[in-house]
Amino acid sequence: AELRKASKRLSCHKRYKIQKKIREHHRKVRKEAKKRGHKKPKKDPGIPSAAPFKEELLREAEQRKQKLEELKQKQKLNRQKEHEKRRKLEAKKNAATIKEKAEGKESSSKSKGKTKKLLNKNSKKSFCRELSKVLEASDVVLEVLDARDPMGCRCPQLEQAVTCSAGNKKLLLVLNKIDLVPKDNVEKWLNYLKKEFPTVAFKSATMMKDKTMEQVTKRHARVDFSETSQYFGSKCLLKLLQGYGKTQDKAIQVGVVGFPNVGKSSIINSLKGKRACNVGLARGVTKSMQTVHLDKQTKMLDSPSIIADPSNSALALALRSIIDPEGSDSADVLEGVNAIINHCSKQQVMMHYNIPDFRDPEEFLSLLAQKRGMLKKGGVPDIENMAKLVLCDWTGARVKYCSQPPASQKPPPYLTEQKIAEMQEGFNLNNLEQENLNTVQALKHPSPASSIAFQSAGMTNGTIEENKVIEEGSEWGSMERSKEEEEEEEEEEEFTEKDRCVSRTLAEPWALLPPGFALLSLTDDFLSPGNGRSRSLSFSLDKPADEDDAYDFNTDYV
Repeated sequence: AELRKASKRLSCHKRYKIQKKIREHHRKVRKEAKKRGHKKPKKDPGIPSAAPFKEELLREAEQRKQKLEELKQKQKLNRQKEHEKRRKLEAKKNAATIKEKAEGKESSSKSKGKTKKLLNKNSKKSFCRELSKVLEASDVVLEVLDARDPMGCRCPQLEQAVTCSAGNKKLLLVLNKIDLVPKDNVEKWLNYLKKEFPTVAFKSATMMKDKTMEQVTKRHARVDFSETSQYFGSKCLLKLLQGYGKTQDKAIQVGVVGFPNVGKSSIINSLKGKRACNVGLARGVTKSMQTVHLDKQTKMLDSPSIIADPSNSALALALRSIIDPEGSDSADVLEGVNAIINHCSKQQVMMHYNIPDFRDPEEFLSLLAQKRGMLKKGGVPDIENMAKLVLCDWTGARVKYCSQPPASQKPPPYLTEQKIAEMQEGFNLNNLEQENLNTVQALKHPSPASSIAFQSAGMTNGTIEENKVIEEGSEWGSMERSKEEEEEEEEEEEFTEKDRCVSRTLAEPWALLPPGFALLSLTDDFLSPGNGRSRSLSFSLDKPADEDDAYDFNTDYV
Protein backbone atom coordinates (compact mmCIF):
# COMPACT_ATOMS: atom_id res chain seq x y z
CA ALA A 1 0.00 0.00 0.00
CA GLU A 2 1.16 3.53 -0.73
CA LEU A 3 2.21 5.72 2.20
CA ARG A 4 -0.10 8.63 2.88
CA LYS A 5 1.36 12.13 3.03
CA ALA A 6 1.54 13.77 6.43
CA SER A 7 -1.24 16.26 7.08
CA LYS A 8 -0.36 19.95 7.37
CA ARG A 9 -3.25 20.70 9.74
CA LEU A 10 -2.35 22.18 13.16
CA SER A 11 -4.19 22.36 16.43
CA CYS A 12 -5.58 25.77 17.37
CA HIS A 13 -3.32 25.95 20.45
CA LYS A 14 -0.19 25.51 18.32
CA ARG A 15 -1.33 27.97 15.62
CA TYR A 16 -2.14 30.72 18.16
CA LYS A 17 1.21 30.13 19.88
CA ILE A 18 3.06 30.64 16.56
CA GLN A 19 1.13 33.84 15.84
CA LYS A 20 1.96 35.16 19.34
CA LYS A 21 5.69 34.47 18.84
CA ILE A 22 5.63 36.34 15.51
CA ARG A 23 3.98 39.37 17.13
CA GLU A 24 6.57 39.37 19.93
CA HIS A 25 9.41 39.21 17.39
CA HIS A 26 8.04 42.15 15.41
CA ARG A 27 7.65 44.17 18.62
CA LYS A 28 11.28 43.43 19.58
CA VAL A 29 12.55 44.51 16.12
CA ARG A 30 10.63 47.82 16.36
CA LYS A 31 12.00 48.48 19.87
CA GLU A 32 15.63 47.93 18.78
CA ALA A 33 15.17 50.20 15.76
CA LYS A 34 13.82 52.91 18.08
CA LYS A 35 16.86 52.59 20.36
CA ARG A 36 19.32 52.88 17.47
CA GLY A 37 17.54 55.96 16.20
CA HIS A 38 16.25 56.16 12.64
CA LYS A 39 17.70 59.24 10.90
CA LYS A 40 15.15 60.91 8.65
CA PRO A 41 16.48 62.70 5.54
CA LYS A 42 16.48 66.47 5.82
CA LYS A 43 13.69 68.06 3.87
CA ASP A 44 14.84 70.47 1.17
CA PRO A 45 13.36 73.93 1.79
CA GLY A 46 13.19 74.61 -1.95
CA ILE A 47 13.41 78.08 -3.51
CA PRO A 48 12.77 80.93 -1.04
CA SER A 49 9.93 83.32 -1.74
CA ALA A 50 12.40 86.23 -1.85
CA ALA A 51 14.35 84.67 -4.76
CA PRO A 52 14.02 86.59 -8.07
CA PHE A 53 12.20 84.86 -11.01
CA LYS A 54 10.93 82.11 -8.69
CA GLU A 55 8.04 81.07 -10.97
CA GLU A 56 10.27 80.91 -14.06
CA LEU A 57 12.85 78.82 -12.20
CA LEU A 58 10.22 76.36 -11.00
CA ARG A 59 8.73 76.10 -14.52
CA GLU A 60 12.15 75.47 -16.07
CA ALA A 61 12.97 72.83 -13.46
CA GLU A 62 9.68 71.07 -14.22
CA GLN A 63 10.39 71.20 -17.96
CA ARG A 64 13.86 69.71 -17.42
CA LYS A 65 12.35 66.96 -15.32
CA GLN A 66 9.76 66.12 -18.03
CA LYS A 67 12.43 66.09 -20.78
CA LEU A 68 14.60 63.66 -18.83
CA GLU A 69 11.61 61.40 -18.12
CA GLU A 70 10.74 61.34 -21.85
CA LEU A 71 14.33 60.51 -22.74
CA LYS A 72 14.36 57.70 -20.19
CA GLN A 73 11.10 56.28 -21.57
CA LYS A 74 12.40 56.35 -25.17
CA GLN A 75 15.66 54.76 -24.07
CA LYS A 76 13.69 52.03 -22.31
CA LEU A 77 11.63 51.31 -25.46
CA ASN A 78 14.81 51.12 -27.56
CA ARG A 79 16.31 48.71 -25.06
CA GLN A 80 13.20 46.52 -25.29
CA LYS A 81 13.40 46.51 -29.12
CA GLU A 82 17.06 45.54 -28.99
CA HIS A 83 16.24 42.78 -26.51
CA GLU A 84 13.48 41.39 -28.79
CA LYS A 85 15.86 41.39 -31.79
CA ARG A 86 18.52 39.55 -29.80
CA ARG A 87 15.94 37.04 -28.56
CA LYS A 88 14.74 36.31 -32.12
CA LEU A 89 18.32 35.88 -33.34
CA GLU A 90 19.07 33.52 -30.45
CA ALA A 91 15.92 31.50 -31.20
CA LYS A 92 16.97 31.14 -34.87
CA LYS A 93 20.48 30.09 -33.83
CA ASN A 94 19.10 27.52 -31.36
CA ALA A 95 16.77 26.08 -34.04
CA ALA A 96 19.69 25.83 -36.46
CA THR A 97 21.90 24.07 -33.88
CA ILE A 98 19.13 21.57 -33.02
CA LYS A 99 18.69 20.82 -36.72
CA GLU A 100 22.43 20.33 -37.17
CA LYS A 101 22.59 17.94 -34.18
CA ALA A 102 19.70 15.88 -35.56
CA GLU A 103 21.46 15.53 -38.90
CA GLY A 104 24.93 15.05 -37.36
CA LYS A 105 24.94 11.29 -37.93
CA GLU A 106 25.11 11.71 -41.71
CA SER A 107 28.04 13.14 -43.60
CA SER A 108 28.40 16.90 -44.01
CA SER A 109 27.87 16.83 -47.77
CA LYS A 110 24.64 14.82 -47.53
CA SER A 111 23.27 16.95 -44.69
CA LYS A 112 23.92 20.16 -46.63
CA GLY A 113 22.15 18.76 -49.68
CA LYS A 114 19.19 17.65 -47.62
CA THR A 115 18.78 20.99 -45.83
CA LYS A 116 18.82 22.79 -49.18
CA LYS A 117 16.16 20.43 -50.52
CA LEU A 118 14.00 20.86 -47.42
CA LEU A 119 14.25 24.62 -47.68
CA ASN A 120 13.42 24.58 -51.38
CA LYS A 121 10.46 22.20 -51.03
CA ASN A 122 8.37 24.77 -49.14
CA SER A 123 9.03 27.61 -51.60
CA LYS A 124 6.60 28.74 -54.29
CA LYS A 125 9.38 28.34 -56.86
CA SER A 126 9.64 24.63 -56.01
CA PHE A 127 5.84 24.19 -56.27
CA CYS A 128 5.86 25.71 -59.78
CA ARG A 129 8.81 23.57 -60.83
CA GLU A 130 7.09 20.35 -59.68
CA LEU A 131 3.79 21.39 -61.29
CA SER A 132 5.51 22.03 -64.65
CA LYS A 133 7.12 18.54 -64.39
CA VAL A 134 3.66 16.98 -63.98
CA LEU A 135 2.21 18.95 -66.92
CA GLU A 136 5.11 17.98 -69.21
CA ALA A 137 4.99 14.27 -68.28
CA SER A 138 1.16 13.91 -68.49
CA ASP A 139 -0.85 12.66 -71.45
CA VAL A 140 -4.13 13.51 -69.69
CA VAL A 141 -4.48 16.32 -67.12
CA LEU A 142 -7.25 16.16 -64.50
CA GLU A 143 -8.17 19.63 -63.22
CA VAL A 144 -9.91 19.05 -59.87
CA LEU A 145 -12.72 21.49 -58.99
CA ASP A 146 -14.55 21.97 -55.70
CA ALA A 147 -18.27 21.48 -56.49
CA ARG A 148 -19.15 24.31 -54.07
CA ASP A 149 -17.32 26.88 -56.24
CA PRO A 150 -16.26 25.22 -59.54
CA MET A 151 -15.63 28.50 -61.37
CA GLY A 152 -13.38 29.78 -58.58
CA CYS A 153 -11.28 26.58 -58.81
CA ARG A 154 -10.60 26.96 -62.53
CA CYS A 155 -7.21 28.38 -63.52
CA PRO A 156 -7.19 30.00 -67.02
CA GLN A 157 -3.36 29.94 -67.18
CA LEU A 158 -3.30 26.17 -66.58
CA GLU A 159 -6.08 25.46 -69.08
CA GLN A 160 -4.39 27.59 -71.74
CA ALA A 161 -1.02 25.88 -71.10
CA VAL A 162 -2.58 22.40 -71.58
CA THR A 163 -4.85 23.21 -74.55
CA CYS A 164 -2.15 25.12 -76.44
CA SER A 165 0.68 22.65 -75.70
CA ALA A 166 2.12 20.27 -78.29
CA GLY A 167 1.75 16.52 -77.93
CA ASN A 168 -2.06 16.14 -78.09
CA LYS A 169 -2.61 16.53 -74.31
CA LYS A 170 -6.15 16.18 -73.00
CA LEU A 171 -7.79 18.11 -70.15
CA LEU A 172 -10.58 16.61 -68.03
CA LEU A 173 -12.52 18.39 -65.29
CA VAL A 174 -13.26 16.43 -62.08
CA LEU A 175 -16.11 17.92 -60.04
CA ASN A 176 -15.17 16.76 -56.53
CA LYS A 177 -17.07 17.08 -53.19
CA ILE A 178 -20.49 16.76 -54.86
CA ASP A 179 -21.89 15.42 -51.56
CA LEU A 180 -21.64 18.96 -50.10
CA VAL A 181 -23.89 20.53 -52.77
CA PRO A 182 -27.64 20.12 -53.53
CA LYS A 183 -28.50 17.68 -56.32
CA ASP A 184 -30.01 20.33 -58.68
CA ASN A 185 -26.89 22.49 -58.36
CA VAL A 186 -24.59 19.55 -59.27
CA GLU A 187 -26.65 18.81 -62.40
CA LYS A 188 -26.57 22.48 -63.47
CA TRP A 189 -22.78 22.62 -63.14
CA LEU A 190 -22.29 19.34 -65.03
CA ASN A 191 -24.44 20.66 -67.90
CA TYR A 192 -22.47 23.93 -67.95
CA LEU A 193 -18.94 22.47 -67.74
CA LYS A 194 -19.42 19.57 -70.19
CA LYS A 195 -19.87 22.10 -73.02
CA GLU A 196 -16.22 23.15 -72.59
CA PHE A 197 -14.38 20.04 -71.27
CA PRO A 198 -15.38 16.43 -70.47
CA THR A 199 -16.50 16.57 -66.80
CA VAL A 200 -16.64 13.73 -64.24
CA ALA A 201 -18.79 13.90 -61.06
CA PHE A 202 -16.80 12.60 -58.10
CA LYS A 203 -16.97 12.10 -54.35
CA SER A 204 -13.57 11.14 -52.93
CA ALA A 205 -12.85 9.28 -49.70
CA THR A 206 -11.56 11.72 -47.07
CA MET A 207 -10.23 8.99 -44.75
CA MET A 208 -8.63 5.83 -46.11
CA LYS A 209 -7.30 2.95 -44.03
CA ASP A 210 -3.61 2.42 -44.63
CA LYS A 211 -3.37 -1.27 -45.66
CA THR A 212 0.42 -1.27 -45.46
CA MET A 213 0.40 -0.59 -41.69
CA GLU A 214 -1.02 -2.76 -38.92
CA GLN A 215 -4.27 -1.48 -37.48
CA VAL A 216 -4.13 -1.20 -33.67
CA THR A 217 -7.70 -1.39 -32.41
CA LYS A 218 -8.89 -0.56 -28.91
CA ARG A 219 -12.21 -1.39 -27.32
CA HIS A 220 -13.02 2.18 -26.29
CA ALA A 221 -11.70 3.91 -29.45
CA ARG A 222 -14.13 3.23 -32.30
CA VAL A 223 -13.80 5.20 -35.54
CA ASP A 224 -16.67 5.13 -38.04
CA PHE A 225 -15.16 4.85 -41.54
CA SER A 226 -18.55 4.21 -43.22
CA GLU A 227 -19.09 7.78 -44.52
CA THR A 228 -15.51 9.03 -44.75
CA SER A 229 -14.15 5.99 -46.63
CA GLN A 230 -16.96 5.88 -49.21
CA TYR A 231 -16.16 7.15 -52.71
CA PHE A 232 -18.27 7.56 -55.85
CA GLY A 233 -17.32 8.18 -59.48
CA SER A 234 -14.05 6.20 -59.40
CA LYS A 235 -15.35 3.48 -61.76
CA CYS A 236 -16.55 6.11 -64.23
CA LEU A 237 -13.18 7.92 -64.22
CA LEU A 238 -11.20 4.67 -64.51
CA LYS A 239 -13.31 3.50 -67.49
CA LEU A 240 -12.82 6.88 -69.18
CA LEU A 241 -9.02 6.81 -68.73
CA GLN A 242 -8.68 3.15 -69.72
CA GLY A 243 -10.83 3.73 -72.84
CA TYR A 244 -8.62 6.63 -73.87
CA GLY A 245 -5.51 4.49 -73.23
CA LYS A 246 -6.81 1.81 -75.61
CA THR A 247 -7.34 4.38 -78.37
CA GLN A 248 -3.72 5.53 -77.95
CA ASP A 249 -2.32 1.94 -77.83
CA LYS A 250 0.11 2.85 -75.05
CA ALA A 251 0.41 3.31 -71.30
CA ILE A 252 -0.79 6.78 -70.33
CA GLN A 253 0.29 9.12 -67.54
CA VAL A 254 -2.47 11.12 -65.83
CA GLY A 255 -1.54 14.31 -63.95
CA VAL A 256 -3.85 15.55 -61.17
CA VAL A 257 -3.68 19.33 -60.70
CA GLY A 258 -5.69 22.05 -58.94
CA PHE A 259 -5.76 24.67 -56.19
CA PRO A 260 -5.26 23.75 -52.49
CA ASN A 261 -7.88 21.69 -50.61
CA VAL A 262 -9.83 20.58 -53.70
CA GLY A 263 -9.00 16.88 -53.06
CA LYS A 264 -6.27 15.97 -55.58
CA SER A 265 -4.53 13.35 -53.39
CA SER A 266 -7.90 12.02 -52.13
CA ILE A 267 -8.98 11.29 -55.73
CA ILE A 268 -5.81 9.24 -56.34
CA ASN A 269 -6.40 7.34 -53.06
CA SER A 270 -10.01 6.64 -54.12
CA LEU A 271 -8.90 5.36 -57.54
CA LYS A 272 -6.20 3.18 -55.95
CA GLY A 273 -8.56 1.91 -53.20
CA LYS A 274 -6.04 2.56 -50.41
CA ARG A 275 -3.98 5.37 -48.92
CA ALA A 276 -1.23 5.89 -51.50
CA CYS A 277 -0.76 9.68 -51.02
CA ASN A 278 -0.65 11.79 -47.88
CA VAL A 279 -3.76 13.89 -47.29
CA GLY A 280 -4.63 16.49 -44.65
CA LEU A 281 -6.75 19.52 -43.75
CA ALA A 282 -3.68 21.79 -43.94
CA ARG A 283 -2.92 23.43 -47.28
CA GLY A 284 0.08 22.35 -49.31
CA VAL A 285 0.53 18.80 -47.91
CA THR A 286 1.85 17.55 -51.29
CA LYS A 287 5.15 19.31 -51.99
CA SER A 288 6.56 17.29 -54.89
CA MET A 289 5.48 15.04 -57.77
CA GLN A 290 4.37 11.55 -56.63
CA THR A 291 3.81 8.58 -58.92
CA VAL A 292 1.05 6.00 -58.21
CA HIS A 293 0.52 2.98 -60.51
CA LEU A 294 -3.17 2.07 -60.93
CA ASP A 295 -2.51 -0.73 -63.45
CA LYS A 296 -0.13 -1.60 -66.27
CA GLN A 297 -1.65 0.97 -68.61
CA THR A 298 -2.39 3.88 -66.23
CA LYS A 299 -0.02 5.85 -64.02
CA MET A 300 -1.23 8.71 -61.79
CA LEU A 301 0.96 11.76 -61.06
CA ASP A 302 0.11 13.76 -57.93
CA SER A 303 1.24 17.40 -57.99
CA PRO A 304 1.58 20.34 -55.57
CA SER A 305 -1.12 23.00 -55.55
CA ILE A 306 -1.34 25.81 -58.10
CA ILE A 307 -0.07 29.11 -56.66
CA ALA A 308 -2.76 31.82 -56.70
CA ASP A 309 -1.59 35.10 -58.24
CA PRO A 310 -1.46 38.05 -55.75
CA SER A 311 -3.52 40.16 -58.21
CA ASN A 312 -6.65 38.08 -57.41
CA SER A 313 -9.47 39.38 -55.22
CA ALA A 314 -9.40 38.96 -51.42
CA LEU A 315 -12.06 36.22 -51.71
CA ALA A 316 -10.02 34.17 -54.21
CA LEU A 317 -6.82 34.55 -52.15
CA ALA A 318 -8.61 33.51 -48.94
CA LEU A 319 -10.04 30.29 -50.44
CA ARG A 320 -7.32 29.38 -52.97
CA SER A 321 -4.05 30.64 -51.44
CA ILE A 322 -1.32 28.09 -50.65
CA ILE A 323 -0.56 29.73 -47.26
CA ASP A 324 -2.18 27.98 -44.31
CA PRO A 325 -4.45 30.24 -42.14
CA GLU A 326 -2.63 29.09 -38.97
CA GLY A 327 0.67 30.48 -40.17
CA SER A 328 -0.57 33.55 -42.06
CA ASP A 329 -0.99 37.14 -40.87
CA SER A 330 -4.15 37.83 -38.82
CA ALA A 331 -4.95 40.95 -40.94
CA ASP A 332 -5.01 38.84 -44.15
CA VAL A 333 -7.19 36.19 -42.49
CA LEU A 334 -9.66 38.83 -41.25
CA GLU A 335 -9.79 40.37 -44.73
CA GLY A 336 -10.46 36.91 -46.22
CA VAL A 337 -13.29 36.16 -43.77
CA ASN A 338 -14.82 39.61 -44.48
CA ALA A 339 -14.79 38.83 -48.21
CA ILE A 340 -16.41 35.39 -47.66
CA ILE A 341 -19.20 36.74 -45.41
CA ASN A 342 -19.90 39.64 -47.82
CA HIS A 343 -20.32 37.14 -50.72
CA CYS A 344 -22.86 34.97 -48.82
CA SER A 345 -26.52 35.15 -47.91
CA LYS A 346 -26.63 36.79 -44.46
CA GLN A 347 -29.79 34.95 -43.31
CA GLN A 348 -28.35 31.55 -44.23
CA VAL A 349 -25.06 32.33 -42.42
CA MET A 350 -27.07 33.24 -39.28
CA MET A 351 -29.05 29.98 -39.61
CA HIS A 352 -25.90 27.86 -40.15
CA TYR A 353 -23.94 29.27 -37.20
CA ASN A 354 -27.08 29.81 -35.05
CA ILE A 355 -26.20 33.40 -34.12
CA PRO A 356 -28.31 36.62 -34.00
CA ASP A 357 -28.27 39.41 -36.57
CA PHE A 358 -24.94 41.17 -37.11
CA ARG A 359 -24.00 44.47 -38.77
CA ASP A 360 -20.57 43.59 -40.16
CA PRO A 361 -18.18 40.58 -40.37
CA GLU A 362 -16.28 41.75 -37.26
CA GLU A 363 -19.46 41.61 -35.18
CA PHE A 364 -20.20 38.17 -36.70
CA LEU A 365 -16.79 36.90 -35.50
CA SER A 366 -17.24 38.37 -32.00
CA LEU A 367 -20.70 36.79 -31.64
CA LEU A 368 -19.39 33.43 -32.84
CA ALA A 369 -16.37 33.64 -30.50
CA GLN A 370 -18.68 34.36 -27.53
CA LYS A 371 -20.95 31.47 -28.48
CA ARG A 372 -18.06 28.98 -28.75
CA GLY A 373 -16.28 30.31 -25.63
CA MET A 374 -13.21 31.53 -27.50
CA LEU A 375 -12.32 34.46 -25.22
CA LYS A 376 -9.16 36.31 -24.28
CA LYS A 377 -8.19 37.62 -20.86
CA GLY A 378 -11.00 39.73 -19.39
CA GLY A 379 -13.73 38.05 -21.47
CA VAL A 380 -12.79 39.83 -24.74
CA PRO A 381 -13.75 37.77 -27.86
CA ASP A 382 -10.69 36.28 -29.62
CA ILE A 383 -11.56 37.52 -33.15
CA GLU A 384 -8.17 36.61 -34.75
CA ASN A 385 -8.25 32.90 -33.82
CA MET A 386 -11.98 32.71 -34.56
CA ALA A 387 -11.33 34.06 -38.08
CA LYS A 388 -8.70 31.34 -38.64
CA LEU A 389 -11.18 28.64 -37.58
CA VAL A 390 -13.92 30.01 -39.85
CA LEU A 391 -11.51 30.11 -42.81
CA CYS A 392 -10.42 26.50 -42.13
CA ASP A 393 -14.11 25.44 -42.05
CA TRP A 394 -14.77 27.07 -45.43
CA THR A 395 -11.68 25.63 -47.14
CA GLY A 396 -12.34 22.21 -45.59
CA ALA A 397 -15.52 20.14 -45.87
CA ARG A 398 -17.43 21.44 -42.84
CA VAL A 399 -19.47 24.22 -44.46
CA LYS A 400 -22.00 23.30 -47.16
CA TYR A 401 -22.33 26.18 -49.62
CA CYS A 402 -23.07 26.38 -53.35
CA SER A 403 -22.65 28.85 -56.19
CA GLN A 404 -24.77 29.14 -59.34
CA PRO A 405 -23.30 28.71 -62.85
CA PRO A 406 -23.25 31.81 -65.12
CA ALA A 407 -26.51 32.56 -66.94
CA SER A 408 -24.85 32.63 -70.38
CA GLN A 409 -22.19 30.27 -71.72
CA LYS A 410 -19.10 32.34 -72.64
CA PRO A 411 -16.02 30.17 -73.20
CA PRO A 412 -12.65 31.83 -72.50
CA PRO A 413 -10.76 33.26 -75.54
CA TYR A 414 -8.20 30.41 -75.64
CA LEU A 415 -11.01 27.82 -75.90
CA THR A 416 -12.23 27.86 -79.52
CA GLU A 417 -14.72 25.36 -81.01
CA GLN A 418 -11.82 23.49 -82.60
CA LYS A 419 -10.04 23.17 -79.23
CA ILE A 420 -13.25 21.96 -77.54
CA ALA A 421 -13.63 19.25 -80.22
CA GLU A 422 -9.95 18.23 -79.77
CA MET A 423 -10.38 17.90 -75.99
CA GLN A 424 -13.50 15.72 -76.39
CA GLU A 425 -11.91 13.45 -79.01
CA GLY A 426 -11.08 9.91 -77.82
CA PHE A 427 -13.60 9.85 -74.91
CA ASN A 428 -16.97 8.06 -74.78
CA LEU A 429 -19.10 11.08 -73.80
CA ASN A 430 -22.48 9.29 -73.88
CA ASN A 431 -21.28 6.67 -71.43
CA LEU A 432 -19.73 9.44 -69.27
CA GLU A 433 -23.05 11.32 -69.06
CA GLN A 434 -24.91 8.18 -67.97
CA GLU A 435 -22.29 7.31 -65.36
CA ASN A 436 -22.45 10.87 -63.97
CA LEU A 437 -26.22 10.58 -63.60
CA ASN A 438 -25.81 7.28 -61.72
CA THR A 439 -23.20 8.85 -59.39
CA VAL A 440 -25.43 11.86 -58.61
CA GLN A 441 -28.44 9.57 -57.96
CA ALA A 442 -26.48 7.24 -55.65
CA LEU A 443 -25.32 10.02 -53.32
CA LYS A 444 -27.19 11.69 -50.47
CA HIS A 445 -27.15 15.46 -51.10
CA PRO A 446 -27.94 18.29 -48.66
CA SER A 447 -31.20 20.19 -49.11
CA PRO A 448 -31.08 23.67 -50.73
CA ALA A 449 -32.33 25.20 -47.44
CA SER A 450 -29.34 23.84 -45.46
CA SER A 451 -26.81 25.00 -48.09
CA ILE A 452 -25.49 28.60 -47.97
CA ALA A 453 -25.92 30.58 -51.21
CA PHE A 454 -22.48 31.82 -52.30
CA GLN A 455 -21.53 34.36 -54.98
CA SER A 456 -18.43 33.20 -56.85
CA ALA A 457 -15.65 35.62 -57.79
CA GLY A 458 -15.03 33.88 -61.14
CA MET A 459 -11.89 32.14 -62.37
CA THR A 460 -8.79 32.40 -60.19
CA ASN A 461 -5.55 33.46 -61.87
CA GLY A 462 -2.60 31.21 -61.07
CA THR A 463 1.19 31.40 -61.48
CA ILE A 464 2.55 28.38 -63.35
CA GLU A 465 5.81 29.69 -64.79
CA GLU A 466 8.72 29.45 -62.37
CA ASN A 467 10.45 32.60 -63.71
CA LYS A 468 7.51 34.83 -62.80
CA VAL A 469 7.51 33.57 -59.24
CA ILE A 470 11.28 34.21 -58.94
CA GLU A 471 10.95 37.78 -60.25
CA GLU A 472 8.07 38.59 -57.92
CA GLY A 473 9.78 36.94 -54.96
CA SER A 474 13.16 38.61 -55.60
CA GLU A 475 11.63 42.06 -56.04
CA TRP A 476 9.50 41.67 -52.93
CA GLY A 477 12.44 40.26 -50.98
CA SER A 478 14.78 43.11 -52.02
CA MET A 479 12.10 45.68 -51.17
CA GLU A 480 11.57 44.11 -47.77
CA ARG A 481 15.30 43.92 -47.12
CA SER A 482 15.91 47.54 -48.12
CA LYS A 483 13.03 48.73 -45.92
CA GLU A 484 14.21 46.69 -42.96
CA GLU A 485 17.81 47.91 -43.38
CA GLU A 486 16.68 51.56 -43.56
CA GLU A 487 14.53 51.16 -40.44
CA GLU A 488 17.36 49.48 -38.53
CA GLU A 489 19.85 52.22 -39.53
CA GLU A 490 17.40 54.96 -38.46
CA GLU A 491 16.77 53.20 -35.13
CA GLU A 492 20.51 52.84 -34.49
CA GLU A 493 21.14 56.55 -35.28
CA GLU A 494 18.28 57.65 -33.00
CA PHE A 495 19.45 55.32 -30.30
CA THR A 496 23.06 56.62 -30.37
CA GLU A 497 21.94 60.28 -30.43
CA LYS A 498 19.58 59.71 -27.49
CA ASP A 499 22.27 57.88 -25.59
CA ARG A 500 24.67 60.79 -26.06
CA CYS A 501 22.03 63.31 -25.02
CA VAL A 502 20.98 61.36 -21.91
CA SER A 503 24.57 60.68 -20.86
CA ARG A 504 25.39 64.38 -21.26
CA THR A 505 22.38 65.46 -19.19
CA LEU A 506 23.17 62.90 -16.51
CA ALA A 507 26.83 63.93 -16.31
CA GLU A 508 26.34 67.69 -16.87
CA PRO A 509 22.81 68.76 -15.83
CA TRP A 510 23.77 72.45 -16.20
CA ALA A 511 24.03 71.86 -19.99
CA LEU A 512 20.21 72.15 -20.21
CA LEU A 513 20.17 75.57 -18.52
CA PRO A 514 19.70 78.69 -20.65
CA PRO A 515 22.74 80.89 -21.16
CA GLY A 516 23.31 83.80 -18.73
CA PHE A 517 22.47 81.84 -15.59
CA ALA A 518 25.10 81.13 -12.95
CA LEU A 519 25.18 78.02 -10.79
CA LEU A 520 24.23 79.05 -7.28
CA SER A 521 23.33 76.93 -4.25
CA LEU A 522 19.69 77.39 -3.25
CA THR A 523 19.98 76.00 0.26
CA ASP A 524 19.45 77.64 3.67
CA ASP A 525 22.45 79.93 3.02
CA PHE A 526 20.81 81.44 -0.12
CA LEU A 527 20.77 85.24 0.32
CA SER A 528 21.16 84.79 4.09
CA PRO A 529 21.56 88.00 6.16
CA GLY A 530 25.11 88.94 6.86
CA ASN A 531 26.32 87.15 3.80
CA GLY A 532 26.24 89.37 0.73
CA ARG A 533 27.67 86.94 -1.75
CA SER A 534 26.37 83.52 -2.63
CA ARG A 535 28.45 80.42 -2.24
CA SER A 536 29.21 78.31 -5.31
CA LEU A 537 27.55 74.95 -5.72
CA SER A 538 29.38 71.78 -4.71
CA PHE A 539 28.12 68.43 -6.17
CA SER A 540 28.22 65.35 -3.96
CA LEU A 541 30.11 62.71 -5.96
CA ASP A 542 29.92 60.19 -3.10
CA LYS A 543 26.20 59.56 -3.76
CA PRO A 544 25.43 55.97 -4.82
CA ALA A 545 24.36 55.46 -8.45
CA ASP A 546 21.25 53.44 -7.56
CA GLU A 547 19.66 56.31 -5.63
CA ASP A 548 19.15 58.51 -8.69
CA ASP A 549 20.01 58.13 -12.39
CA ALA A 550 20.35 61.85 -13.17
CA TYR A 551 20.55 64.35 -10.33
CA ASP A 552 18.46 65.23 -7.29
CA PHE A 553 15.32 67.04 -8.43
CA ASN A 554 14.43 68.06 -4.89
CA THR A 555 17.20 70.66 -5.11
CA ASP A 556 17.01 72.99 -8.13
CA TYR A 557 19.86 75.02 -9.55
CA VAL A 558 19.78 78.35 -11.27
